[in-house]
Amino acid sequence: MDELWNVVPEFPQFKDLSLEEKPILDEAFRRFPPVISEFTFTNLFIWRHAYQIRISRLQNFLCLMAEKGEDSFFFPPIGEGDVVECFRVFLHHLGGKRVSPQIARVPETVVAPIDWKGEGLLAKFDRDQSDYIYLTQDLIQLKGRKYHRKRNHIKQFNEKYSFQYVPLTPEWISECLRLETEWCDLRHCETTPSLLNESLAIKEALTHFESLGLKGGAILINGKVEAFTLGEPLNGDTVVIHIEKANPSYEGLYTLINQAFLEKQWSEYTYVNREQDLGEEGLRKAKESYFPDHMVNKYSMTFG
Repeated sequence: MDELWNVVPEFPQFKDLSLEEKPILDEAFRRFPPVISEFTFTNLFIWRHAYQIRISRLQNFLCLMAEKGEDSFFFPPIGEGDVVECFRVFLHHLGGKRVSPQIARVPETVVAPIDWKGEGLLAKFDRDQSDYIYLTQDLIQLKGRKYHRKRNHIKQFNEKYSFQYVPLTPEWISECLRLETEWCDLRHCETTPSLLNESLAIKEALTHFESLGLKGGAILINGKVEAFTLGEPLNGDTVVIHIEKANPSYEGLYTLINQAFLEKQWSEYTYVNREQDLGEEGLRKAKESYFPDHMVNKYSMTFG
């Protein structure tokens, strides 16, 4: 591990995140299994431009910062040692960049054991960034009254269309990129920063599909990709779904690819993390409609 870390500059020096750091972060996440959806190399890498993600090391911690001027923040440190002191160093470092420095996306497992108020720090619950966690078999089997509507969507789709589910391989990448471009044209992504950043992240994931070691699935209708999804293991019992896109003109297609991807490629995992809702009402309603088993609650940390 120490030899791997040598390419990472020592705090307060940073470098831009690149593919060079993949083995370093993969090993760090193996040693310190994450619970938040942000903590896979893929997620950090594909969003690196949107968040201007940079990496450093402090004692026995890897440090990740989103350097966005007044909106700069740190992710929680990865490693072991004095977390409270590490948080203080982070917040002091950000003090010159923003009025209210913060460490964001801190999971409850880090927050709960420590008397932060006694340490002069404040933990604020961030519902918008908290992750939705489902039982994988619930989303595969869709049993019971609560999933009646989901089963109905799939039934109606099966009655209307002839389709094929395929595991994503490099030969389908160009088709997925086409679908993403068409989806963005429909939604006018270029006029909405969040959609534009998402589109860039999706293109990064597809372009670096093999380098990132992702798994994916696609639904073909008349030989064309009309939906695709990408995911990977988050920890020993949880898979995280990073991306899911479908042609909106096919009702029920999102429900279908969600179920098929888990059934065909992730059924051995107990849980599926479907990331956060970002406070968007439509997204929150959609995620709640699948009845999460629990949430991974996240907090932002500031000076008290």
